Order: sequence, then C-alpha cells, then structure tokens
Amino acid sequence: MSLEVVAGLQEIIAYTFEDTSLLCAALTHRSYLNEVEEVIPDNQRLEFLGDSVLGLVIASDLYARFPEAHEGQLSTMLAQMVCEPSLAERAREIDLGSFLRLGRGEEKSGGRLRASLLADAYEALLGAIFLDGGMLEAERVILQLFQNQLASCRVREHAPTDFKSRLQKLVQGAKLEAPRYRIADENGPDHEKLFVAEVLVDGEAVGSGEGRSKKEAEQRAAERALKALGIKSVESV
Repeated sequence: MSLEVVAGLQEIIAYTFEDTSLLCAALTHRSYLNEVEEVIPDNQRLEFLGDSVLGLVIASDLYARFPEAHEGQLSTMLAQMVCEPSLAERAREIDLGSFLRLGRGEEKSGGRLRASLLADAYEALLGAIFLDGGMLEAERVILQLFQNQLASCRVREHAPTDFKSRLQKLVQGAKLEAPRYRIADENGPDHEKLFVAEVLVDGEAVGSGEGRSKKEAEQRAAERALKALGIKSVESV
C-alpha cells in the first residue's frame, strides 16, 4: 500500500499511525489474500476489537450525555448508532471504500460499496487506532467521527407499538441473524383461536407470546424477547 494512500486516509481521520502495518491490515479484506503470495493479515480480528472499542466509547458518551435516560433508552440509542447501516454511512463519509484492498472477485461484485463490508472495515480501522494509540486516542477519533450523530441523538419518550421492528433493529445492531417467528401452538375453536408464537434469534428461542391473531402473538413474543435480552421497561423506551 502506497505512502500516499496511507497519508490520505490518516489526514481524513486526523490520526497518524506509528505502526502503519496496523492501518494496512485494517484496510485488507480477506478476499485480497488470494491475490498475493506473502502471508499478510486481513481485517477480521481488528474488526472484532474495533466493535468492542466503539461500543464502549459510544456507550460511555451516551451515559454521560443523558443522565436521566434509563437502560432501555440508552441501549436503543447505542444500537442505532453502531448498527451496520450507521457504520456504513460513517465509512462513506470518510470515503473508506476507496482505500480498501479487495480481491478481484469482490471488486467486480461491488464490494467497495457494500454496506456490510464498509461497516466491518470501519470497525477494523477503529480497532487499529486503539492498538496503535491506546484508548484515549481511539476515544478522541471516535467522538470526532460521530460528533454530528451524538449531537443529534435524542431520548425517545414513547415506545413504538411495533415491537417486532424494535427487536429487528436491536438484533441488527448486535450483528445477529434476523429474528424468525413461528407459531408454536393454537388453541380454541376456529372463531376464537388463541395463537402462541415464538421468536428465535440465532436459532434460539428468546421470547413467546399469545394473541387472538398470529400477528398479535408475534408482537407479544417480540416484546418479551426485548425484555429477555435486557431491554427492560419496554413500554417507556
């Protein structure tokens, strides 16, 4: 990777790496390894690290910024800020896609524009900054990059009635498989059926609910899943 490329990205993010190999690794998608003979690291491990660093920095800022917000409200704001669409947008703001090292197949399939790839690379970049400069520098860069989103963040006073949508967003923010719903049981005569629905996340049942219709049962299951996953006081989020 050329010095010009490295310098260009460092100028954009206002951070200069002591160890530029960390930056190069953060910009290297695993598909690129098929294009070179030497053994070089890709950005998957850095992505894992950056995900945790980002979550901690944003969570700490939200905690201080909204002293009256309860756990559920803070969790919702955090999930919205670190979910894949949000991170992909942050990556586009710094033109991260143009700096990535991709394999030819990934390049042809539009990898530089793919939201999941951009979000992963963005987290990897933050992980690299953390390893290179420590937590204080990582925090400075993250808060600078997210300053507009943090400034416009607001506590939601009223819960939406669509618990399925809320669960979908939170699960997406945690990078888990999309929730799946199934009708586990039906009771009563045809004119007065009572349905029991279950919702599964990553193949595990996390909530169940009853209702006079399948849709109502699924909503109740999603509501209970939110509580089971740690989103307490769902009605007031």
